Amino acid sequence: MTTECNENSLLFHPVQGREIRCDFDGGAITSDGGGLLLRQVEEQTRIIHQFAACFCDYRDPKRVEHTVEELVAQRVYGLALGYEDMNDHDELRRDPLMAVLVDKKDLLGQERRRACDQGAALAGKSTLNRLELGAAKWEAEKKERYKKIVMDEAAVDKLLVDIFLQAHRVPPAEIVLDVDATDIPLYGEQEERFFHGYYGHYCYLPLYIVSGEHVLGAYLRPSNQDGAAGCVGELERIAGQIRQAWPQVRIIVRGDSGFCREELLRWCEDHGVDYAIGLAQNSRLLKEVAAASAQAAAQYAETKKAARVFTEFSYQTRESWSRARRVIAKAEHLEKGANPRFVVTSLSAQEATYPAPSRWTPQVLYEKFYCARGDMENRIKEQMMLFADRTSTSWLHSNQIRLYFSTIAYQLMQALRQRGLAGTELARAQCHTVRLKLLKVGALIRVTVRKVWVSLSAGFPHAELFRQVQRHLQQAALRRC
Repeated sequence: MTTECNENSLLFHPVQGREIRCDFDGGAITSDGGGLLLRQVEEQTRIIHQFAACFCDYRDPKRVEHTVEELVAQRVYGLALGYEDMNDHDELRRDPLMAVLVDKKDLLGQERRRACDQGAALAGKSTLNRLELGAAKWEAEKKERYKKIVMDEAAVDKLLVDIFLQAHRVPPAEIVLDVDATDIPLYGEQEERFFHGYYGHYCYLPLYIVSGEHVLGAYLRPSNQDGAAGCVGELERIAGQIRQAWPQVRIIVRGDSGFCREELLRWCEDHGVDYAIGLAQNSRLLKEVAAASAQAAAQYAETKKAARVFTEFSYQTRESWSRARRVIAKAEHLEKGANPRFVVTSLSAQEATYPAPSRWTPQVLYEKFYCARGDMENRIKEQMMLFADRTSTSWLHSNQIRLYFSTIAYQLMQALRQRGLAGTELARAQCHTVRLKLLKVGALIRVTVRKVWVSLSAGFPHAELFRQVQRHLQQAALRRC
Protein backbone atom coordinates (compact mmCIF):
# COMPACT_ATOMS: atom_id res chain seq x y z
CA MET A 1 0.00 0.00 0.00
CA THR A 2 1.43 3.36 -1.00
CA THR A 3 0.73 6.73 0.48
CA GLU A 4 0.30 9.65 -1.86
CA CYS A 5 1.76 12.88 -0.51
CA ASN A 6 0.70 16.21 -1.90
CA GLU A 7 3.30 18.94 -1.81
CA ASN A 8 0.59 21.24 -0.41
CA SER A 9 -0.13 18.94 2.54
CA LEU A 10 0.31 20.33 6.04
CA LEU A 11 2.89 18.48 8.09
CA PHE A 12 2.42 18.18 11.88
CA HIS A 13 4.51 16.79 14.71
CA PRO A 14 4.55 12.96 14.48
CA VAL A 15 2.80 10.69 16.99
CA GLN A 16 4.27 7.36 18.03
CA GLY A 17 6.66 7.51 15.07
CA ARG A 18 3.85 8.08 12.60
CA GLU A 19 3.97 11.03 10.27
CA ILE A 20 0.95 13.35 10.42
CA ARG A 21 -0.13 14.96 7.17
CA CYS A 22 -3.19 17.12 6.68
CA ASP A 23 -4.96 18.43 3.57
CA PHE A 24 -8.32 19.89 2.57
CA ASP A 25 -9.42 16.89 0.56
CA GLY A 26 -12.12 15.35 2.73
CA GLY A 27 -14.92 16.06 0.29
CA ALA A 28 -18.34 17.55 1.08
CA ILE A 29 -18.00 18.05 4.84
CA THR A 30 -19.82 20.59 7.00
CA SER A 31 -19.26 21.76 10.56
CA ASP A 32 -22.97 22.54 11.06
CA GLY A 33 -24.65 19.14 10.95
CA GLY A 34 -27.03 20.17 13.73
CA GLY A 35 -28.61 22.65 11.34
CA LEU A 36 -30.89 19.77 10.29
CA LEU A 37 -32.71 20.26 13.59
CA LEU A 38 -33.37 23.90 12.72
CA ARG A 39 -34.69 22.84 9.32
CA GLN A 40 -37.03 20.39 11.07
CA VAL A 41 -38.32 23.24 13.24
CA GLU A 42 -38.80 25.43 10.17
CA GLU A 43 -40.84 22.70 8.47
CA GLN A 44 -43.20 22.73 11.47
CA THR A 45 -43.41 26.47 12.17
CA ARG A 46 -42.75 28.04 8.73
CA ILE A 47 -41.13 30.99 10.50
CA ILE A 48 -38.62 31.69 7.71
CA HIS A 49 -41.28 31.13 5.04
CA GLN A 50 -43.56 33.69 6.70
CA PHE A 51 -40.65 36.12 7.09
CA ALA A 52 -39.74 35.81 3.42
CA ALA A 53 -43.34 36.72 2.55
CA CYS A 54 -42.68 40.14 4.14
CA PHE A 55 -40.39 41.03 1.20
CA CYS A 56 -41.45 42.34 -2.21
CA ASP A 57 -39.22 41.26 -5.10
CA TYR A 58 -38.95 43.70 -8.01
CA ARG A 59 -36.18 41.84 -9.82
CA ASP A 60 -36.56 40.59 -13.38
CA PRO A 61 -37.68 36.94 -12.91
CA LYS A 62 -35.63 35.90 -15.95
CA ARG A 63 -32.43 37.03 -14.22
CA VAL A 64 -33.12 35.59 -10.77
CA GLU A 65 -30.86 32.76 -9.61
CA HIS A 66 -31.69 32.85 -5.88
CA THR A 67 -35.28 33.34 -4.77
CA VAL A 68 -36.13 35.69 -1.92
CA GLU A 69 -37.00 32.77 0.33
CA GLU A 70 -33.64 31.13 -0.38
CA LEU A 71 -31.80 34.37 0.37
CA VAL A 72 -33.71 34.97 3.59
CA ALA A 73 -33.28 31.36 4.71
CA GLN A 74 -29.54 31.44 4.00
CA ARG A 75 -29.08 34.56 6.13
CA VAL A 76 -31.30 33.40 9.01
CA TYR A 77 -29.70 29.95 9.20
CA GLY A 78 -26.27 31.60 9.02
CA LEU A 79 -27.03 33.81 12.04
CA ALA A 80 -28.45 30.89 14.02
CA LEU A 81 -25.32 28.83 13.26
CA GLY A 82 -22.98 31.62 14.36
CA TYR A 83 -22.01 33.40 11.13
CA GLU A 84 -22.40 37.10 11.84
CA ASP A 85 -20.77 38.69 8.80
CA MET A 86 -21.75 38.81 5.15
CA ASN A 87 -18.18 37.86 4.27
CA ASP A 88 -18.80 34.45 5.85
CA HIS A 89 -21.26 33.62 3.08
CA ASP A 90 -18.62 33.68 0.36
CA GLU A 91 -17.47 30.38 1.89
CA LEU A 92 -20.86 29.24 3.22
CA ARG A 93 -22.27 29.36 -0.32
CA ARG A 94 -20.19 26.21 -0.94
CA ASP A 95 -21.32 24.47 2.26
CA PRO A 96 -23.22 21.33 1.18
CA LEU A 97 -25.54 21.34 4.18
CA MET A 98 -26.51 24.99 3.80
CA ALA A 99 -27.92 24.18 0.35
CA VAL A 100 -30.01 21.45 2.01
CA LEU A 101 -31.24 23.81 4.73
CA VAL A 102 -32.50 26.43 2.27
CA ASP A 103 -34.18 23.78 0.05
CA LYS A 104 -32.04 24.66 -2.94
CA LYS A 105 -33.35 23.03 -6.11
CA ASP A 106 -31.30 20.48 -8.03
CA LEU A 107 -28.95 19.53 -5.21
CA LEU A 108 -27.27 16.89 -7.37
CA GLY A 109 -26.53 19.47 -10.05
CA GLN A 110 -25.13 21.80 -7.42
CA GLU A 111 -22.86 19.00 -6.20
CA ARG A 112 -21.49 18.53 -9.70
CA ARG A 113 -20.88 22.26 -10.08
CA ARG A 114 -19.06 22.35 -6.79
CA ALA A 115 -16.96 19.30 -7.66
CA CYS A 116 -15.94 20.93 -10.92
CA ASP A 117 -15.35 24.26 -9.20
CA GLN A 118 -17.76 25.87 -11.66
CA GLY A 119 -19.76 27.75 -9.07
CA ALA A 120 -21.55 27.53 -5.76
CA ALA A 121 -25.04 26.58 -4.72
CA LEU A 122 -25.91 29.68 -2.71
CA ALA A 123 -25.69 33.45 -2.79
CA GLY A 124 -22.51 35.30 -1.92
CA LYS A 125 -21.95 38.34 0.26
CA SER A 126 -22.79 40.91 -2.43
CA THR A 127 -26.23 39.47 -3.17
CA LEU A 128 -27.11 39.13 0.51
CA ASN A 129 -25.81 42.61 1.22
CA ARG A 130 -28.21 44.05 -1.34
CA LEU A 131 -31.02 42.17 0.41
CA GLU A 132 -30.18 43.67 3.81
CA LEU A 133 -29.47 47.20 2.63
CA GLY A 134 -32.98 47.35 1.27
CA ALA A 135 -34.61 50.23 -0.59
CA ALA A 136 -37.79 52.21 -0.62
CA LYS A 137 -40.57 50.74 -2.77
CA TRP A 138 -40.44 53.50 -5.37
CA GLU A 139 -36.66 53.12 -5.66
CA ALA A 140 -36.95 49.39 -6.25
CA GLU A 141 -39.67 49.87 -8.86
CA LYS A 142 -38.00 52.63 -10.86
CA LYS A 143 -34.57 54.02 -10.05
CA GLU A 144 -32.53 51.68 -7.88
CA ARG A 145 -30.36 49.43 -10.05
CA TYR A 146 -29.20 46.83 -7.53
CA LYS A 147 -31.46 46.90 -4.46
CA LYS A 148 -34.64 45.45 -5.90
CA ILE A 149 -35.92 43.58 -2.83
CA VAL A 150 -38.01 45.64 -0.36
CA MET A 151 -38.95 44.69 3.18
CA ASP A 152 -42.42 45.56 4.48
CA GLU A 153 -41.57 46.53 8.06
CA ALA A 154 -45.21 46.62 9.15
CA ALA A 155 -45.62 43.05 7.93
CA VAL A 156 -42.57 41.96 9.95
CA ASP A 157 -43.93 43.67 13.07
CA LYS A 158 -47.20 41.79 12.62
CA LEU A 159 -45.35 38.52 12.00
CA LEU A 160 -43.48 38.72 15.31
CA VAL A 161 -46.82 38.78 17.13
CA ASP A 162 -48.26 36.08 14.86
CA ILE A 163 -45.39 33.74 15.75
CA PHE A 164 -46.23 34.28 19.43
CA LEU A 165 -49.91 33.52 18.80
CA GLN A 166 -49.10 30.44 16.72
CA ALA A 167 -46.94 29.03 19.53
CA HIS A 168 -50.03 28.60 21.77
CA ARG A 169 -52.46 25.82 20.96
CA VAL A 170 -54.85 27.21 23.60
CA PRO A 171 -55.14 30.93 24.40
CA PRO A 172 -53.68 31.72 27.83
CA ALA A 173 -55.80 33.46 30.44
CA GLU A 174 -53.05 36.03 31.12
CA ILE A 175 -49.89 37.30 29.45
CA VAL A 176 -47.19 39.70 30.60
CA LEU A 177 -45.60 42.14 28.17
CA ASP A 178 -42.13 43.18 29.38
CA VAL A 179 -40.75 46.40 27.92
CA ASP A 180 -37.11 47.41 28.02
CA ALA A 181 -34.49 49.41 26.16
CA THR A 182 -30.85 48.52 25.62
CA ASP A 183 -27.83 50.04 23.93
CA ILE A 184 -26.11 48.94 20.73
CA PRO A 185 -22.68 50.63 20.57
CA LEU A 186 -21.75 52.31 17.29
CA TYR A 187 -18.21 52.71 16.01
CA GLY A 188 -18.78 54.34 12.62
CA GLU A 189 -20.70 57.27 11.22
CA GLN A 190 -24.12 55.63 11.14
CA GLU A 191 -27.23 57.67 10.43
CA GLU A 192 -28.93 58.97 13.63
CA ARG A 193 -25.80 58.28 15.67
CA PHE A 194 -25.77 60.09 19.03
CA PHE A 195 -23.79 59.99 22.26
CA HIS A 196 -25.69 58.63 25.26
CA GLY A 197 -24.55 59.93 28.64
CA TYR A 198 -25.82 56.98 30.68
CA TYR A 199 -24.07 54.34 28.56
CA GLY A 200 -21.05 56.54 27.88
CA HIS A 201 -20.74 55.95 24.14
CA TYR A 202 -22.36 56.50 20.75
CA CYS A 203 -25.19 54.02 20.31
CA TYR A 204 -28.64 53.10 19.11
CA LEU A 205 -31.36 52.54 21.71
CA PRO A 206 -33.61 49.69 20.51
CA LEU A 207 -36.90 49.03 22.27
CA TYR A 208 -37.79 45.39 22.93
CA ILE A 209 -41.18 44.01 23.94
CA VAL A 210 -41.09 40.43 25.19
CA SER A 211 -43.61 37.93 26.54
CA GLY A 212 -41.95 34.99 28.24
CA GLU A 213 -39.36 33.75 25.75
CA HIS A 214 -41.00 35.34 22.72
CA VAL A 215 -39.91 38.66 21.22
CA LEU A 216 -42.99 40.55 20.04
CA GLY A 217 -41.34 43.83 19.14
CA ALA A 218 -37.84 44.98 18.12
CA TYR A 219 -37.79 48.68 17.31
CA LEU A 220 -34.47 50.35 16.48
CA ARG A 221 -34.30 53.98 17.67
CA PRO A 222 -31.72 56.77 17.86
CA SER A 223 -30.41 57.34 21.39
CA ASN A 224 -31.15 61.06 21.62
CA GLN A 225 -34.58 60.51 23.16
CA ASP A 226 -36.35 59.21 26.22
CA GLY A 227 -36.01 55.48 26.79
CA ALA A 228 -39.81 55.15 26.75
CA ALA A 229 -40.23 56.95 23.41
CA GLY A 230 -42.52 55.06 21.06
CA CYS A 231 -43.47 52.51 23.73
CA VAL A 232 -47.19 53.37 23.78
CA GLY A 233 -47.51 53.08 20.01
CA GLU A 234 -45.79 49.68 19.99
CA LEU A 235 -47.89 48.39 22.90
CA GLU A 236 -51.08 49.62 21.27
CA ARG A 237 -50.24 47.77 18.07
CA ILE A 238 -49.20 44.55 19.81
CA ALA A 239 -52.05 44.48 22.36
CA GLY A 240 -54.58 45.18 19.61
CA GLN A 241 -53.34 42.28 17.51
CA ILE A 242 -53.31 39.92 20.49
CA ARG A 243 -56.82 40.85 21.57
CA GLN A 244 -58.12 40.42 18.06
CA ALA A 245 -57.06 36.75 18.32
CA TRP A 246 -57.68 36.33 22.06
CA PRO A 247 -60.45 38.75 23.11
CA GLN A 248 -60.58 37.54 26.73
CA VAL A 249 -56.86 37.50 27.54
CA ARG A 250 -55.62 39.62 30.43
CA ILE A 251 -52.59 41.75 29.54
CA ILE A 252 -50.14 43.11 32.13
CA VAL A 253 -47.34 45.51 31.14
CA ARG A 254 -44.15 45.35 33.20
CA GLY A 255 -41.12 47.62 33.03
CA ASP A 256 -38.51 49.50 35.01
CA SER A 257 -38.66 53.13 36.13
CA GLY A 258 -37.52 54.34 32.72
CA PHE A 259 -41.04 53.57 31.49
CA CYS A 260 -42.93 55.25 34.33
CA ARG A 261 -44.55 57.93 32.19
CA GLU A 262 -48.05 59.37 32.44
CA GLU A 263 -48.71 58.61 28.78
CA LEU A 264 -48.05 54.89 29.30
CA LEU A 265 -49.92 54.59 32.60
CA ARG A 266 -52.93 56.44 31.25
CA TRP A 267 -52.98 54.37 28.05
CA CYS A 268 -53.01 51.15 30.09
CA GLU A 269 -55.86 52.42 32.29
CA ASP A 270 -57.90 53.59 29.29
CA HIS A 271 -57.51 50.29 27.43
CA GLY A 272 -58.06 47.76 30.21
CA VAL A 273 -54.39 46.79 30.44
CA ASP A 274 -52.82 46.28 33.88
CA TYR A 275 -49.31 47.42 34.71
CA ALA A 276 -46.50 47.11 37.25
CA ILE A 277 -43.85 49.74 36.51
CA GLY A 278 -40.82 50.74 38.55
CA LEU A 279 -40.91 54.20 40.12
CA ALA A 280 -37.79 56.26 40.73
CA GLN A 281 -37.35 57.36 44.35
CA ASN A 282 -37.70 60.96 45.49
CA SER A 283 -37.93 62.80 48.81
CA ARG A 284 -41.73 62.44 49.05
CA LEU A 285 -41.59 58.69 48.45
CA LEU A 286 -38.78 58.27 50.99
CA LYS A 287 -40.88 60.14 53.53
CA GLU A 288 -43.78 57.75 52.92
CA VAL A 289 -41.60 54.74 53.81
CA ALA A 290 -39.67 56.31 56.68
CA ALA A 291 -41.35 54.10 59.29
CA ALA A 292 -40.83 50.92 57.24
CA SER A 293 -37.20 51.89 56.60
CA ALA A 294 -36.60 52.36 60.32
CA GLN A 295 -38.13 48.94 60.98
CA ALA A 296 -35.87 47.32 58.36
CA ALA A 297 -32.81 49.07 59.82
CA ALA A 298 -33.70 47.77 63.31
CA GLN A 299 -34.06 44.22 62.01
CA TYR A 300 -30.70 44.44 60.28
CA ALA A 301 -29.03 45.78 63.45
CA GLU A 302 -30.40 42.80 65.36
CA THR A 303 -29.62 40.01 62.85
CA LYS A 304 -26.83 41.50 60.69
CA LYS A 305 -28.70 40.04 57.74
CA ALA A 306 -30.50 41.82 54.91
CA ALA A 307 -33.93 42.93 56.10
CA ARG A 308 -36.98 43.78 54.01
CA VAL A 309 -40.25 45.44 55.03
CA PHE A 310 -43.03 45.92 52.46
CA THR A 311 -45.74 48.52 52.50
CA GLU A 312 -48.11 50.31 50.12
CA PHE A 313 -49.77 53.68 49.82
CA SER A 314 -51.66 55.91 47.40
CA TYR A 315 -49.45 58.44 45.65
CA GLN A 316 -49.78 61.20 43.07
CA THR A 317 -47.06 63.40 41.67
CA ARG A 318 -47.49 67.16 41.98
CA GLU A 319 -47.65 67.79 38.23
CA SER A 320 -47.05 64.85 35.88
CA TRP A 321 -49.69 62.31 36.97
CA SER A 322 -53.37 62.84 36.26
CA ARG A 323 -54.53 60.76 39.24
CA ALA A 324 -53.44 59.02 42.43
CA ARG A 325 -52.17 55.46 41.99
CA ARG A 326 -51.21 52.47 44.13
CA VAL A 327 -47.51 52.32 44.97
CA ILE A 328 -45.75 49.26 46.42
CA ALA A 329 -42.63 49.98 48.47
CA LYS A 330 -39.79 47.72 49.53
CA ALA A 331 -37.90 49.20 52.47
CA GLU A 332 -34.68 47.18 52.48
CA HIS A 333 -31.58 47.54 54.64
CA LEU A 334 -28.29 45.94 53.58
CA GLU A 335 -24.73 46.05 54.84
CA LYS A 336 -24.15 49.12 52.66
CA GLY A 337 -27.25 50.85 54.05
CA ALA A 338 -30.84 51.56 52.99
CA ASN A 339 -31.98 50.30 49.56
CA PRO A 340 -35.61 51.38 49.01
CA ARG A 341 -37.49 50.43 45.82
CA PHE A 342 -40.90 51.48 44.50
CA VAL A 343 -43.41 50.08 41.98
CA VAL A 344 -46.57 51.77 40.73
CA THR A 345 -49.31 49.33 39.76
CA SER A 346 -52.93 48.98 38.76
CA LEU A 347 -53.07 45.49 40.30
CA SER A 348 -55.22 45.41 43.41
CA ALA A 349 -54.57 43.46 46.60
CA GLN A 350 -58.33 43.01 46.89
CA GLU A 351 -58.52 41.00 43.65
CA ALA A 352 -60.61 37.91 44.31
CA THR A 353 -58.37 34.84 44.57
CA TYR A 354 -60.32 32.87 47.21
CA PRO A 355 -59.34 30.52 48.81
CA ALA A 356 -55.70 31.33 47.96
CA PRO A 357 -54.07 34.55 49.26
CA SER A 358 -53.95 37.44 46.79
CA ARG A 359 -51.18 37.44 44.21
CA TRP A 360 -50.92 41.19 44.52
CA THR A 361 -50.07 41.77 48.18
CA PRO A 362 -47.03 44.09 48.37
CA GLN A 363 -44.39 41.43 49.05
CA VAL A 364 -45.74 38.85 46.60
CA LEU A 365 -46.23 41.43 43.86
CA TYR A 366 -42.69 42.76 44.22
CA GLU A 367 -40.72 39.56 44.83
CA LYS A 368 -42.67 37.05 42.74
CA PHE A 369 -43.99 39.22 39.94
CA TYR A 370 -42.07 42.44 39.43
CA CYS A 371 -38.59 40.98 40.02
CA ALA A 372 -39.34 38.26 37.45
CA ARG A 373 -38.89 40.92 34.77
CA GLY A 374 -35.14 40.30 35.13
CA ASP A 375 -35.58 37.30 32.84
CA MET A 376 -36.18 39.73 29.99
CA GLU A 377 -32.52 40.69 30.22
CA ASN A 378 -31.68 37.12 29.20
CA ARG A 379 -33.85 37.51 26.11
CA ILE A 380 -32.01 40.72 25.16
CA LYS A 381 -28.65 39.00 25.71
CA GLU A 382 -29.76 36.26 23.35
CA GLN A 383 -30.51 38.85 20.66
CA MET A 384 -26.87 39.87 20.88
CA MET A 385 -25.80 36.20 20.72
CA LEU A 386 -27.55 36.23 17.34
CA PHE A 387 -25.72 39.43 16.36
CA ALA A 388 -28.45 42.04 16.75
CA ASP A 389 -25.61 44.44 17.59
CA ARG A 390 -24.15 44.24 14.05
CA THR A 391 -25.77 47.53 13.07
CA SER A 392 -22.79 48.65 11.01
CA THR A 393 -24.45 49.85 7.80
CA SER A 394 -24.62 53.59 7.19
CA TRP A 395 -28.41 53.87 7.39
CA LEU A 396 -30.90 53.41 10.21
CA HIS A 397 -33.37 51.69 7.90
CA SER A 398 -30.98 48.93 6.85
CA ASN A 399 -29.80 48.49 10.44
CA GLN A 400 -33.44 47.94 11.40
CA ILE A 401 -33.57 45.21 8.74
CA ARG A 402 -30.52 43.56 10.32
CA LEU A 403 -32.22 43.74 13.70
CA TYR A 404 -35.24 41.95 12.26
CA PHE A 405 -33.06 39.19 10.80
CA SER A 406 -31.50 38.54 14.21
CA THR A 407 -34.92 38.53 15.86
CA ILE A 408 -36.24 35.96 13.36
CA ALA A 409 -33.13 33.81 13.92
CA TYR A 410 -33.93 34.00 17.64
CA GLN A 411 -37.54 32.97 17.02
CA LEU A 412 -36.27 29.89 15.16
CA MET A 413 -33.91 29.01 18.02
CA GLN A 414 -36.69 29.58 20.55
CA ALA A 415 -38.99 27.26 18.61
CA LEU A 416 -36.23 24.62 18.73
CA ARG A 417 -35.97 25.12 22.48
CA GLN A 418 -39.74 24.93 22.95
CA ARG A 419 -40.39 21.93 20.71
CA GLY A 420 -37.18 19.92 20.84
CA LEU A 421 -35.29 20.73 24.02
CA ALA A 422 -38.10 20.49 26.60
CA GLY A 423 -37.18 17.87 29.18
CA THR A 424 -33.51 17.78 28.15
CA GLU A 425 -30.40 19.19 29.78
CA LEU A 426 -30.61 22.13 27.37
CA ALA A 427 -34.24 23.00 28.14
CA ARG A 428 -33.25 26.38 29.64
CA ALA A 429 -29.98 26.84 27.77
CA GLN A 430 -29.29 30.09 25.98
CA CYS A 431 -28.80 30.29 22.23
CA HIS A 432 -25.00 30.18 22.19
CA THR A 433 -25.00 27.05 24.39
CA VAL A 434 -27.51 25.31 22.13
CA ARG A 435 -25.40 26.27 19.12
CA LEU A 436 -22.13 24.96 20.57
CA LYS A 437 -23.49 21.73 22.04
CA LEU A 438 -26.09 20.73 19.48
CA LEU A 439 -25.66 22.50 16.16
CA LYS A 440 -21.89 22.54 15.73
CA VAL A 441 -21.24 18.94 14.71
CA GLY A 442 -19.12 17.73 11.80
CA ALA A 443 -20.87 15.78 9.07
CA LEU A 444 -20.06 14.23 5.68
CA ILE A 445 -22.69 15.01 3.01
CA ARG A 446 -23.42 12.74 0.04
CA VAL A 447 -26.12 13.61 -2.49
CA THR A 448 -27.64 10.94 -4.74
CA VAL A 449 -30.60 11.01 -7.09
CA ARG A 450 -33.09 10.05 -4.39
CA LYS A 451 -31.39 10.75 -1.06
CA VAL A 452 -29.20 13.11 0.89
CA TRP A 453 -26.93 11.14 3.20
CA VAL A 454 -25.66 13.02 6.25
CA SER A 455 -23.03 11.11 8.23
CA LEU A 456 -22.52 12.85 11.58
CA SER A 457 -19.26 12.55 13.44
CA ALA A 458 -18.99 9.24 15.31
CA GLY A 459 -17.15 11.06 18.10
CA PHE A 460 -19.90 13.65 18.67
CA PRO A 461 -20.16 13.84 22.51
CA HIS A 462 -23.85 14.80 22.49
CA ALA A 463 -25.08 12.15 20.05
CA GLU A 464 -27.74 10.77 22.41
CA LEU A 465 -29.03 14.27 23.15
CA PHE A 466 -29.21 14.92 19.40
CA ARG A 467 -31.30 11.75 18.95
CA GLN A 468 -33.57 12.77 21.82
CA VAL A 469 -34.18 16.22 20.36
CA GLN A 470 -34.95 14.78 16.93
CA ARG A 471 -37.51 12.42 18.53
CA HIS A 472 -39.11 15.33 20.36
CA LEU A 473 -39.45 17.25 17.09
CA GLN A 474 -41.05 14.25 15.39
CA GLN A 475 -43.52 13.91 18.28
CA ALA A 476 -44.29 17.62 18.16
CA ALA A 477 -45.06 17.31 14.45
CA LEU A 478 -47.46 14.42 15.12
CA ARG A 479 -49.25 16.38 17.88
CA ARG A 480 -49.81 19.27 15.46
CA CYS A 481 -51.34 17.01 12.81
